[in-house]
This record gives sequence, structure tokens and C-alpha cells, in this order.
Amino acid sequence: MEASILDLRKHMSKVLAALDMNETVKLTYRGKEKATIVPTIKKQKVDLTSNEAFGLWADRFSEDVEKTVRTIRKGRVNAI
Repeated sequence: MEASILDLRKHMSKVLAALDMNETVKLTYRGKEKATIVPTIKKQKVDLTSNEAFGLWADRFSEDVEKTVRTIRKGRVNAI
């Protein structure tokens, strides 16, 4: 992304959104490149299926999901 000084003042949210997407931002002043803003943290995708807890409760809920959630949310008063 290329942004001018005016863009930094008026559209900082767009510049920050570009940085959130790991995009470098070239900062220009009067059409000449002055600096490059590089994101510091690179987001990594986490593969949850490799976690040992993945699918831990898979065999517990053989019913449909809505019925199970309703049963869990009943509480103690309506459980009888």
C-alpha cells in the first residue's frame, strides 16, 4: 500500500487495516517515498486439528446440536 502524509492524518484506520493484513505501507511526501512502515507481528494460522484436545467430545454428542444446547442451558430448576 502507498500512503501519503495526508492519508495518515485522514485515513489512519485504512493504513492500520493494511498493517493488520501484514501489508507494508510506503509513506510518501509530495510524491516521493520517505519511509516504509513494516508490520511487526506476523499472524500465523493455527492448526487446531493437530491439538490433542481436538475432537475430545466428539463421541459424547450423538444427538442434534440444538437439542443438546437446549438441554445444557436448562439449568438446575428445569432439569427435573
